[in-house]
Amino acid sequence: MRQREFLHEDQRFTRGTLPIAETFISRQGEGKLTGTESYFIRTSGCNLRCHFCDTPYASWYPEGEPYDVGKLVTTVRKTGLSHVVVTGGEPLLAAAAPDLCRELRRAGVHVTIETAGTLEVSIECDLLSLSPKLHGSAPDRDRHARWHSLHHSRRMPLPTMRRLLDRAPDYQVKFVVESDDEFPEIAAVVSDLRVDPSDVWIMPEGTTVQSLDAALRWLRPWAESAGYRYSDRMQIRWYGNRRGT
Repeated sequence: MRQREFLHEDQRFTRGTLPIAETFISRQGEGKLTGTESYFIRTSGCNLRCHFCDTPYASWYPEGEPYDVGKLVTTVRKTGLSHVVVTGGEPLLAAAAPDLCRELRRAGVHVTIETAGTLEVSIECDLLSLSPKLHGSAPDRDRHARWHSLHHSRRMPLPTMRRLLDRAPDYQVKFVVESDDEFPEIAAVVSDLRVDPSDVWIMPEGTTVQSLDAALRWLRPWAESAGYRYSDRMQIRWYGNRRGT
């Protein structure tokens, strides 16, 4: 069942359920928990439209089914896994996302939530994985004029991001980078967010091993010279660019 598009922050799903595009078991491929076997819960719906989005079924063309919070927690318990990643789309759009994360933590599960940081939602987690969207992430102005404007108006609410980081017990800030032209913007956002460079992860845009290898040659040296960490996209190397990974 395809869900309606989520256009505004106040367009939330029915409380007690979440629109879920997919759930799966895989290894975390990005950031400080790379290699950790985890249960992934991908919500459907996003208030941004990155032109490079690799999960269009959770953003550009959101699809999925409503899942009850209790059912999700029970499913996670049965796996025996100790790590869950709540991702999207934009999981903070779902009204029941705080309930889900709270109940998962009560069950003794480590919760990572992956968010663009555009919505101020009080949510419990063990690791906040914040991914600010840079200027170049917007969709083409001519082909998607409305979303180009909406994306830019929403993508970088720095005070909201700062408050999300302040509430999190642990966090990482991830930037998807396409070009060295984006380096000054990254430095400015890191400064404005007042985060230590060692908590910043630089990740190449790309969905093939070849594109990741090409980016590795120029992007990793810069990231390390700036004091940032480099995050490959190991799920691409392990499994290829496919759903359920």
